[in-house]
Amino acid sequence: MARILRIALSALFIAGSALTLSAPAAAANPELEAAKDQGVVGERIDGYLGIVDGSADPSVVRLVQDINNRRRAAYGETAERTGATPQQVARVTGETLIEKAQPGEYIMDDSGAWSQK
Repeated sequence: MARILRIALSALFIAGSALTLSAPAAAANPELEAAKDQGVVGERIDGYLGIVDGSADPSVVRLVQDINNRRRAAYGETAERTGATPQQVARVTGETLIEKAQPGEYIMDDSGAWSQK
């Protein structure tokens, strides 16, 4: 029971910490916001950004890779502090980012399918 409680509390902390490190930086980027608005980029359930149709302008691809690299580093740091794995941190964050996605933005579910929120 104590382990389950610890995991649940860690998940809440993880989501908050990872969002603090990843979402604001991404949200402040007008190029990313435009790509999301155009349906080119979306949030994946695994906590990373994805290119919706598999192709995008090279500058958008580089931006997504850069943000994903920063997220990966943040997930690793949060995992070290909480005792969770980076994958657990990423997953909890992905679920939270998808929940916070705006109507019309693309999100990827567990099956790997993109859909509009």
